Amino acid sequence: MRIEQLECIAAVTRTGSLRRAAGELHLSQPALSETVRNLERELGVDLLDRRRSGARISEQGRELLPHIVDVLESVDRLRRAAHDQHHSSRTVRVGTVNAATVPLLMPAMRDFRSTHPATQVEVIGTQQEDIHRGLREGAFDLGLVNYLLGDDTPPDMETTELLRGRPVVCMRPDSPLAGRQVVTPEDLLTEPLIGMRPGYVMHRYTHRLLGEGRGHSFSYATDGAELGKLMVAEGLGVTVLPDFSVFGDPLERAGVLVSRPLSDDTTRVLVVVQRPRSGSFPRAARELRSTLVVRAAQQALLRAGGEEGGQPVVERDGQ
Repeated sequence: MRIEQLECIAAVTRTGSLRRAAGELHLSQPALSETVRNLERELGVDLLDRRRSGARISEQGRELLPHIVDVLESVDRLRRAAHDQHHSSRTVRVGTVNAATVPLLMPAMRDFRSTHPATQVEVIGTQQEDIHRGLREGAFDLGLVNYLLGDDTPPDMETTELLRGRPVVCMRPDSPLAGRQVVTPEDLLTEPLIGMRPGYVMHRYTHRLLGEGRGHSFSYATDGAELGKLMVAEGLGVTVLPDFSVFGDPLERAGVLVSRPLSDDTTRVLVVVQRPRSGSFPRAARELRSTLVVRAAQQALLRAGGEEGGQPVVERDGQ
């Protein structure tokens, strides 16, 4: 049994004649008749009532017609779904808070591009709340967000931990703080401080570190780690970031930026990749997530060399 045979029966029923059905399907009438006869022989049922005045659906055919229509509608849904999946797989949209965009996401995108040259990756930097909204509404396929260890993650999101690190102070090598082995909260107040705007995990952490009511200590506030690092590189001050955001950054590799640990070294910052539990998950997005997991494992080994900050990649499923 072939789909084309069922389409022939549906066309005859719809048009009321073999001749009109053949014209609609761009077939010769004899070819259409032979197609229908082959289906009748296979089913053992006369689907058409053939008379001198023409052929119409038979009583037996009418009883089977709802099943024929169901099959054709299912095939049509399958074709539409396959088309939509193919179209969506040509673009992967990633929302990110930018904490590890350069050290993690950029190398992963380069690896992904080598195996998916025709797939476009769109990267949108924004805050965690906007990323979650975009994931739920279908605007993003994947989201890269930060948490402090112990934070709850949304139960409707599938969460995979990529990196785990500690907060550090990011500065220029000529900063007075660069000579310190460890930076204290009091030390931070001696330099212009570049903070993240409200809505970012590092904004929350830095305010907690400095104590309530000391938010006026921020000389600058910006969106995301990448702008913060550029402002530091330009000599505007220092900023507090997860160590995985600094390690491997081109500015750090070039010696423009350095980092020093904070005296509060018990806090751990996570970067995770999230996707909605419900809805479709295009293959390209799934493979980009796998590439991120592999790259994160490689970075963790390089960054920490087995020290406490370089934890293996683990699943945080709905935690």
